[in-house]
Amino acid sequence: MRTTTVAAALGLVMAAALPGAALAAAVPKPLPEYRPAEGAKPVQGKPSTADAPQLAAGNVYADKLAPGERVYRLVLEQDQSNVYVSAVVRPAAGAKVSYGDGIEVEIMTTAGRSCPGSGGRAGFGYDPVPISAVGVRWGAEDLDCAPGGVYYVKVTRTSAKGSDPGEWPLELRVQREPGRGPGGPTAAPSTWPSGAAPLPGTEAVGRSGGTGFNDARALGTGVWRDELRVGQTRWYRVPLDWGQQLGLGAELSAATMTKSFGSASGGLVVSLYSPFRGLVSEKDTSYDGKQAGVTLGKTPPVAYENRFSNDKDVRNASIAGWYYVAVTMGAKAAEFTADGTTVPLTLRVDLSGTPGKAPSYKEGPAAGGFGVGAQDREAAKAGLTAPEAADAADNASVMRVVAGAGFGTGTVLLLVLGGWMLLGRRGRATTSA
Repeated sequence: MRTTTVAAALGLVMAAALPGAALAAAVPKPLPEYRPAEGAKPVQGKPSTADAPQLAAGNVYADKLAPGERVYRLVLEQDQSNVYVSAVVRPAAGAKVSYGDGIEVEIMTTAGRSCPGSGGRAGFGYDPVPISAVGVRWGAEDLDCAPGGVYYVKVTRTSAKGSDPGEWPLELRVQREPGRGPGGPTAAPSTWPSGAAPLPGTEAVGRSGGTGFNDARALGTGVWRDELRVGQTRWYRVPLDWGQQLGLGAELSAATMTKSFGSASGGLVVSLYSPFRGLVSEKDTSYDGKQAGVTLGKTPPVAYENRFSNDKDVRNASIAGWYYVAVTMGAKAAEFTADGTTVPLTLRVDLSGTPGKAPSYKEGPAAGGFGVGAQDREAAKAGLTAPEAADAADNASVMRVVAGAGFGTGTVLLLVLGGWMLLGRRGRATTSA
């Protein structure tokens, strides 16, 4: 059950009123852990296709992945749909990784052949941050894998000598994009508006980022302020509709220095992911403890036909939906900055272009987690995470029912208080059992 906004606010007030709260806040805390997807189904991949567990579109799965291969099964229809299987691995804090470490996802036929263009790979830099790779079954363009039937998903984790050999949590998400309707685009775009995005310079508004894809904080056009600690990654999400482009910049300000000089390669890393969790672009720069800034290249307008491009940066901006931004402050900065202290982070976001008409689909793509609707735009304005947006939708639904039934505000409060009392009794009964 989700925690309500009211309960969260009451918790903050009570924590602030407790004696010694200020002293406890001064003690460095562990970095927040990645928030897993709600309702993720446990699954155990196999080292071969024999007895490989089945994955289904629309679901999220939780597994663990050691160096080597794990195999899963898909049963797909011949409906020209595209199926995206993303794999997110989360190394433990402080785990040793190197540029030789990474993950790869590919879709295979029962004959063991890789579906053309299905493979996706992601690698690490210096830091053990969550990374995502995606395998794709192209249902319209890929004749080898268009037929219905059984397919396999192979997830491979590569590990360099001396890197962390332990099992890491693995999150698998299966998304289905419906087949295109008659007259849909089949060729890459010839040109698109490029160049540096004019990033906004307005006063910054506070927005605290999440721990991963599942609780990323929503952003729209504007300047946003957050804080980062050494080795931490903050996550955000931006609704990018058909025909829209995204401009993005990130800046780290001065830290509390423990040495008069220093420099961390990869001290600031900015990564942009697609709605199916594929890496769109990434850029990093060194950080000297005083100032660092990164500006990503302006994305092409989101268009279905981008997927036919030979340019990776164009190809991955091929569907409307939530695009995810991960900002990391490299752990090497600990060599010359104070441990546990935060550093101001500024994000400059520019959404340009008028939302256009979606391409012709045989079905609506929203069920697969694609597209941008009115609720998504409202979530971006309010800065809501996905769980918060779901809570807001639930609360709005309850209020509509209450209003329709003709209840007054006092009655609503009595109902809420009664519910809390009932839950409290149930909680005590469970504890005593």
